[in-house]
Amino acid sequence: MKQLMSGNEAIARGAYEAGVKVAAAYPGTPSTEILESIVEFKDDIYCEWAPNEKVATEVAIGASIAGVRSLSAMKHVGLNVAADPIFTYSYLGVNGGYVLTTADDPSMHSSQNEQDNRYYAKFGKIPMIEPSDSQEAKDFMEEAFKVSEEFDTHVLYRVTTRICHSKSVVELGKRKEVEPKKYERNAAKFIAAPANAKIARIKVEERMKALEEYACSSPLNKVEYNENTKTGIITAGISYQYAKEVFGDNASYLKLGFTFPLPMKLIKEFASKFETVYIIEELDPFMEEQIKAAGVKCIGKERIPVMYELNPDIVAKALLNKENETKKVNAKVVGRPPVLCPGCPHRGFFYTMSKKKNTVVTGDIGCYTLGGSPPLSALDTCICMGAGFSAGMGMAKAFEATGSDKKVFGVVGDSTFFHSGITGAIDIVYNKGRMVPVVLDNRITGMTGHQNNPGTGKTLMGEDAVQIDPVDVLKAVGYKTVKVVDPCDLKAMDEVVTEAENSKEPYAIVAKRPCVLIKGLPPFKTKCKVDRDKCKKCKMCLKVGCPAVFFKDGTSYIEQSMCVGCEVCMQVCKFDAIVKVGE
Repeated sequence: MKQLMSGNEAIARGAYEAGVKVAAAYPGTPSTEILESIVEFKDDIYCEWAPNEKVATEVAIGASIAGVRSLSAMKHVGLNVAADPIFTYSYLGVNGGYVLTTADDPSMHSSQNEQDNRYYAKFGKIPMIEPSDSQEAKDFMEEAFKVSEEFDTHVLYRVTTRICHSKSVVELGKRKEVEPKKYERNAAKFIAAPANAKIARIKVEERMKALEEYACSSPLNKVEYNENTKTGIITAGISYQYAKEVFGDNASYLKLGFTFPLPMKLIKEFASKFETVYIIEELDPFMEEQIKAAGVKCIGKERIPVMYELNPDIVAKALLNKENETKKVNAKVVGRPPVLCPGCPHRGFFYTMSKKKNTVVTGDIGCYTLGGSPPLSALDTCICMGAGFSAGMGMAKAFEATGSDKKVFGVVGDSTFFHSGITGAIDIVYNKGRMVPVVLDNRITGMTGHQNNPGTGKTLMGEDAVQIDPVDVLKAVGYKTVKVVDPCDLKAMDEVVTEAENSKEPYAIVAKRPCVLIKGLPPFKTKCKVDRDKCKKCKMCLKVGCPAVFFKDGTSYIEQSMCVGCEVCMQVCKFDAIVKVGE
């Protein structure tokens, strides 16, 4: 049976066919759909949205130790959060096979950086596998588990945005029911005390040598010779597809699917047959550095960009000094910067903060990052998940030390609060930070497409769960005042922020209103409309940054198909020119 599948869907299918029993993840583009697809097999695979990537990794590790095949998945920056357990588990080894999928994001389509996670394989001494299309994304999963169990190690399964989201035809297979490995207590293997780790450290080096030898004969590494070619190309992942499109039969290829440790004997043998050898890879010269260090003469980042995604045009221009022969479409692309949705509950909070003159707002990763964009322009920082609180704490202490009276408001969303915000909230109250933690609770994990989290009352598998309220958590850790406010009520929002500015005691805010896009919410009964005869053209309504509100024929206008009736624009109009309709 064949099916059109994205790479993420194929990874999920591959995990199912490989006999995985436990899968855990935290949602993050471009990896989110892996677990959303695995849940289709919930009769055979337990799957969960974990509070963060570290927890997801440790859940999968625990399942592996217990004897079943397990998988965790995350975007590239999520692996930073999970780094602690993956480095240690490299020493310990597995019982049941364990594969960690990392989805890198070259060109930062939805990320704050484009770090190259292949270096985690080298740094952590973890074997790495990289598929180049959806069929391989499925098929390579079985080999990954085989390597994991045969070599007593977890495996890094590295994909990129283009692999995750591109679709191609996949030949499906049947599920392989894998007998669970017997669990027996083994303190010397699974307790990472220094004495045990010292012994394991030696085994890690022995394993790496064995893995390199295995890589030279791995079925994932393929040589494609074309007669009478003087050019050899060493490549992996999506870069293989670009190389094939540009060079076709005018080059021979060493396509690597097992990319760490590199099969250096195979590489040297291949390279020796050609006058020119190119290394085509996205982002850092990960393979190139190792290949050149091994004495192989090759060309790579001298010509190929070290930043952003590659494509056939870039490869052709870099290596052949010509445009790729692709069909050009004469179309003008209209710029469309990201913006908070019409009716987004975060808008009221950021509009309120944009009016404050002596505050700093430390932001975080999520829909609310857009609060830093014009016309709201209400964020001062955005670093990583959880830093809305903890970076804010640092700024607050710096202002205090320098005599500044600025008040810091730190922002996280509800899902981020559970991911990495709670510890920051504790730090603030424990170390007496002169700042206000704000949880923008829209009742869902919004940015990645509406996944459940500990605050929604539902699990990934659709089961009812304990619904954890950020208000209760904040009170439990010591905040004397925790104010809950509807952020779309601008008067109430301003009053709470002003009160928080002046508070001398630990004070927290939970701005609570559901995302308007959550399925199952009651339909919107009212909308807002401009009485254009009353409009004074002051443009105050444009300052809320709602895409439904714009000027048309010289006066304010609200597009009815986009309006959800949140009334924020109506509240900022001083001339009563915006009215409710449909009541």
